[in-house]
Amino acid sequence: MKDVTTHRLSYMAQATFWIAVLGILIGFFWLFKDVLAPFLIGFLVAYLLNPFIRKLQAGKISRKAATLGLLSVFFVTVFIVFAVISPIIIREIADFANTLPETLRQLWAQMQPTVNRLQAMAGVSYSSSLADTIEPFIGQATDTSKQVIQGIFSGGMAVINLTLTIFITPVVAYFLMKDWPHITNWIESLMPREHEKELHSLWRQIDRKIAGFIRGQLLVCVVLGVGYAIALTIAGLKYGFVIGLLSGLLSIIPFVGSAFGFITAIIMAWVQAGEISYVVIIAAIFLIGQFLEGNFISPKLVGNSVGMHPLWVLFSVMAGGAVLGILGMLIAVPVAATIGVLSAFFIQKYRKSNFYETKGDSGSKSKGKAKPKKKSKKA
Repeated sequence: MKDVTTHRLSYMAQATFWIAVLGILIGFFWLFKDVLAPFLIGFLVAYLLNPFIRKLQAGKISRKAATLGLLSVFFVTVFIVFAVISPIIIREIADFANTLPETLRQLWAQMQPTVNRLQAMAGVSYSSSLADTIEPFIGQATDTSKQVIQGIFSGGMAVINLTLTIFITPVVAYFLMKDWPHITNWIESLMPREHEKELHSLWRQIDRKIAGFIRGQLLVCVVLGVGYAIALTIAGLKYGFVIGLLSGLLSIIPFVGSAFGFITAIIMAWVQAGEISYVVIIAAIFLIGQFLEGNFISPKLVGNSVGMHPLWVLFSVMAGGAVLGILGMLIAVPVAATIGVLSAFFIQKYRKSNFYETKGDSGSKSKGKAKPKKKSKKA
């Protein structure tokens, strides 16, 4: 009896310890959430490029040289891409903010005949009150958009934070990539020896899911962004390049990218042309893109590496956004994948525990499996 009690106490002590560790980590991240961006981005870059470092090491290249060379190529490529694309994005966003009042007025002018017909059918008339309500909204939306853009491009703290992120991220990524084996060995040395095999198995499952998501989903975002930008530009949609590119890049956050791109493009197409046929063309671009992404691109690049229910993904994205904003939305799916693996592990443990299989159950099982009587040998 004493051994059973001690055994249970040890389990409770371990559970209390790990819950306390988890609470400390959550508190730490919450306390320093404003400065986490360069460290998390640096970690993601190191995690993304680490397999390539191992391949270079297999070719008799030192880890330090491989890290320095690969990081240089990576960040130079990113810099060139942003140097080419960012002026176009900034110009189109600024132009969009300046033309937003006229765009909203055109949208209302095109909607008003339909609204009037619906009101006539219903026997009511709210046109004047609707116009009075929408006009202040147009002015408010314009002022807000201009303030946001000015804050992004001229805000002192925003510029400082962006500058710090740009310069600190490569440093963080370099040291993490260079010392990755030492870091992983140190973490493994802290694992309880009694549960070492189980923890290794859990880590492999988490690593497989997160790595598949990060490396696969990033490629999906790039393919979608470039594809949408080219298709919408060829279709002649105003601001099509930036809408398509942002739609693809925001696809790193499930559901957000496709919803943003589709709704924005449909509104712009209707305001620009005022014809259903053109709206159908723009909608078809996104529908074809979603079909290709769901049936060919994602299965090929991501596969079933994450394998989570869409509702769980949606909840994790919303919860991440509520806690850490944009940064929380970006890390929501990897965190949700980790929680999913841990939940499956603990459910499996629970089903093997005495809490799940009670004494009554075990007794009924033993009664159900009565030994057959031996036949007596007749002389």
